[in-house]
Amino acid sequence: MTPPPIARRALLPMVASALIYLFRPADGTDLQKFSSSELTILSASGPHRFKVELAETPAQMTQGLMFRTSLPPDAGMLFDYKEPTAATMWMRNTLIPLDMLFVDAQGRIVNIHQRAVPESLDLIAAAAPVRAVIELNGGTASRLGIQPGDQVVHPIFGNAS
Repeated sequence: MTPPPIARRALLPMVASALIYLFRPADGTDLQKFSSSELTILSASGPHRFKVELAETPAQMTQGLMFRTSLPPDAGMLFDYKEPTAATMWMRNTLIPLDMLFVDAQGRIVNIHQRAVPESLDLIAAAAPVRAVIELNGGTASRLGIQPGDQVVHPIFGNAS
């Protein structure tokens, strides 16, 4: 029996992640390269600027922040799904705790999963269809007072240059 389309989309990153892990050379030469940009999150506590790597291709989205042992406090990753989708994430081969901010097509944070457990295979889902997911160091959302409803400013949302 073929899984429904949403289940197939959820399985693809898992299968690709397993393949990346199994066939990755010891020196890490097969790891994806990411371009970067800046984004700002406007919260009640003020604007918070981050330099984010952009995960735009299926291979980049599958790898994400896997295999990293640290992340600067003002850094993160922006997963751009290009159109609203029922996004799910997991922490396979991710070695640091992360906050996941699920962001709709207008740049509003829909929901936040705080301090995702490193290497967990549990699926973490958006509460509604989202255009993007932002991953930051675990605890960042709480520390900076970032909450659902806050605005993300970045060109993919059409609200920045």
